[in-house]
Amino acid sequence: MKNYKLIFAVLTVAIVWGTTFLGIRIAVESIPAWFVAGIRQFIAAIIMFFILIYRKEFKWIGWKNLGHQIVFSTLMLIVANGMTTVAEENVTSSLTSLISACSPIVVFLGSVAIGIQKFSFKAFFGVLLCFSGILFIFWDGLADMANPDYRMGIIYLFIAIVGWASGTIFTKKLNIQSKNISLNLFYQFAFAGIVQLCFAFLFSENYNFENWSVKSISAMLYLAVFGSVAAFFAFHYALTKISPVQVSILAYVNTVISIFLSWLILDESISAKFIIAAVLIILGVFIINYNRDLFRRQRIES
Repeated sequence: MKNYKLIFAVLTVAIVWGTTFLGIRIAVESIPAWFVAGIRQFIAAIIMFFILIYRKEFKWIGWKNLGHQIVFSTLMLIVANGMTTVAEENVTSSLTSLISACSPIVVFLGSVAIGIQKFSFKAFFGVLLCFSGILFIFWDGLADMANPDYRMGIIYLFIAIVGWASGTIFTKKLNIQSKNISLNLFYQFAFAGIVQLCFAFLFSENYNFENWSVKSISAMLYLAVFGSVAAFFAFHYALTKISPVQVSILAYVNTVISIFLSWLILDESISAKFIIAAVLIILGVFIINYNRDLFRRQRIES
């Protein structure tokens, strides 16, 4: 018998996270990036708060766990998500999603460096493929690097990748396991939202609220409700039914969906070199993460 809840959860993660980069690009058309990131996380925190109150699960998590959540929130939400949002003010959503897909390379290299993952020639080959894809990206848009705003956008993207990878490695290194993901997520969203809103008022040169378009506001609300909350719950529901390795394959689907929607909706140019780069990067990341259990039917008891 088919598990329709699982199918719906998997589709939610694949489609919603595949639209995240598109949503950010639309949101920053008229709203400063730090406001987009901060309001998104703050709204997500409010949603999580009411969910926890409804479940009667809201409580203090202790100083030690709070410290872990602040570090995780800083790396994954403030640095990774925040810098990605800032980058999309000057970089197309398709290119952003493709470069962001390289984050498993940094995770792998960092994990090998600190000794929590073993080096293998298979993974090394995957890294070479990913770097080849990156070369194709910059070969295709080398002239754009003369634009200082575009160049800073690319730098912000690589800072975001390092932040995401560091957060992932931090979790793996400390072997952090949560008994109440919703509760931890509330603290992460709340901390990131407050800090990013402070950044918004400090670093945004012009935040005239009257200039914020309905389209951008709608995209920002979509990111908060669906990109941050709904997709996260769907992701963790999927983890209770299938293996983490199987769920990780959604990352490749997300990138393809994001590139397609950027071309379809935003009319972003997708060249032959860009497609080659996408194939090389996705194939490289797949090789790095591949193991024998990837396509086996496997159920994890919740």
